[in-house]
Amino acid sequence: MSWYTLLVLAVAAERVVELAVARRNAAWTLARSGVEYGRGHYPVMVVLHTGLLACCLLEPVLAHRPFLPALGWPMLALVLLAQALRWWCITTLGRYWNTRVIVVPGARLVDAGPYRFLRHPNYVAVVVEITALPLVHSAWLSAVVFTVANAVLLTVRIRCENAALGGRAVAA
Repeated sequence: MSWYTLLVLAVAAERVVELAVARRNAAWTLARSGVEYGRGHYPVMVVLHTGLLACCLLEPVLAHRPFLPALGWPMLALVLLAQALRWWCITTLGRYWNTRVIVVPGARLVDAGPYRFLRHPNYVAVVVEITALPLVHSAWLSAVVFTVANAVLLTVRIRCENAALGGRAVAA
């Protein structure tokens, strides 16, 4: 098993941890009268992220993509930075962080951590990761296809989130 395969599997394991955190946080926010928005696009998001991980494993093998150090090492650094940003977002939002859009009425907005600088820092991490992870091993087709698909999905997702929050960035 190659180190790249281990990297993709590590990202997949991180996603499983995220889903466990999200499930726990969803129960907590829903118990506090939280309202979920955007259920229709959530399954598309799951398929997109699962497909990305699968294609990251398949394209280098099936298309004989080499590891190019000049591309791969900088992309690996971006993947690691994206993970750090994602977990900064998760820890900053605490129980309000979720993979779903759930808003607790009357909750205050978070303006700490990365939310001091960006309106949607978690999505910055997602964009960077979706572009960089396949490019670690020259899977340029996966990078292009999933980056474009993610751009379409994030357009829907961010509109949904902004509407749910009344145009505010993040509730907490």
